[in-house]
Amino acid sequence: MPVRHCVAVDLGASSGRVMLARYDSASCDLTLREIHRFTNTLRRVDGFDTWDLDALEQAIVIGLTRVTAEGIKPDSIGIDTWGVDMVLLDSAGNRVGLPVAYRDHRTDGIMAQALAQQGSADIYQRTGIQFLPFNTLWQFRAIADQQPQWLEQAAHALLIPDYFSYRLTGNLNWEYTNATTTQMVNINSDSWDETLLAWAGAPRRLFGTPTHPGNVIGHWHSPQGEAIPVVSVASHDTASAVIAAPLVHHDAAYLSSGTWSLMGFESRTPWTNEAALAANITNEGGAEGRYRVLKNIMGLWLLQRVVKEQQVSDLPDLIRRAAALPACLSLINPNDDRFINPDNMSVEIQAACAERHQPVPQGDAALARCIFDSLALLYAEVLHELAALRGTPFRSLHIVGGGCQNPLLNQLCADACGIPVIAGPVEASTLGNIAIQLMTLDDIRDVGDFRRRVTARQPLVTFTPNSDSEIARHVAQFQQQRQTKELCA
Repeated sequence: MPVRHCVAVDLGASSGRVMLARYDSASCDLTLREIHRFTNTLRRVDGFDTWDLDALEQAIVIGLTRVTAEGIKPDSIGIDTWGVDMVLLDSAGNRVGLPVAYRDHRTDGIMAQALAQQGSADIYQRTGIQFLPFNTLWQFRAIADQQPQWLEQAAHALLIPDYFSYRLTGNLNWEYTNATTTQMVNINSDSWDETLLAWAGAPRRLFGTPTHPGNVIGHWHSPQGEAIPVVSVASHDTASAVIAAPLVHHDAAYLSSGTWSLMGFESRTPWTNEAALAANITNEGGAEGRYRVLKNIMGLWLLQRVVKEQQVSDLPDLIRRAAALPACLSLINPNDDRFINPDNMSVEIQAACAERHQPVPQGDAALARCIFDSLALLYAEVLHELAALRGTPFRSLHIVGGGCQNPLLNQLCADACGIPVIAGPVEASTLGNIAIQLMTLDDIRDVGDFRRRVTARQPLVTFTPNSDSEIARHVAQFQQQRQTKELCA
């Protein structure tokens, strides 16, 4: 079939969209059209920060219905979302408890307590997953300790994209790339680690066998009565985004930039040695058995919160005003747990700067400048950790996702990292979602084929590093201090 129509449902922590792709296999031309875009925000329910799953499901169905109302019968549908969070269902398929979000404070202290009791080495050797205080492993322990009745009533536990696929098809699925984000999948067996499940109080009966991307879960029936296949794509949005990253050589790193920033490289084997554990590197599952060796960085969540609090309506103007301010006057650690979900992000950033006896950023532009400089410096630090881990420097960094539209942050990243930054594609997670659908439909051979045919045709912008910039000098000074400490150690 020369022309395919595929629908990608791409849900992020702050927004979602239903995108229609048209792929011409003869010309390898792929075009995307936004059908429906909607917001996704946390809701406070019974003392918990939760997701409004009913509103998200309604928005998904609205988008799908609009496609079929145009007289288009899609060849397939795929869903990708953020990781970690899950939904409990009873035997009738009804939700049990609340869809609590990972930014909720119910897991506070649980990871630290577990590591004090067990140490980190055993858990890391089992899973290869980065220690983050909101991972699903700790969420289940929180439920077991605080709401054990939820687990008693539950028959199934589904991650968010599998939940929405279930709502569309009535069929259960546990997709592998997202399952690995839970810190509950054994890296050697690619199945659930029963020792960790038992520690977390998560009954094994809640989980089916993880499946790799590329199977048809079931069918969604349109208002016109058409049965449309729902494909299990790489349902963790970062896994989809990496598929669409035009990684043309072995020494290319990627940065998926959105609410979170995820920096890493592709590998056929996981990295779980002592250096990887010390650097808190994660080995999440990817398509075709590839590992996403990466590190989570708090990302543009900080900016999103500041923009809302400061009532910014013109983001490009904010970026231009921030660019006019001096660099590196005020710096924070974006990965500090204090920034996961504070009552007021602006105040929290100001407090962090005051505690370090730095100028306190006043106003939206100064706060944005602090965030951009701090992120760029953290990007450089993480890139250094990843290069040291594999023993080879990187020659380029591909920034994909919505955050790659920020020219100031892209240039700061290039300057701090000291290598060219290639920005694009913007719709990376959607493109990667579509890629697995086209592979399932036998129109694309594999990920490499998709990158050669489609991703390389996307508009890209290159940012060349400036070694004389203030942020580059800041990195050079830090590296010199680090080398001095290593020599003295």
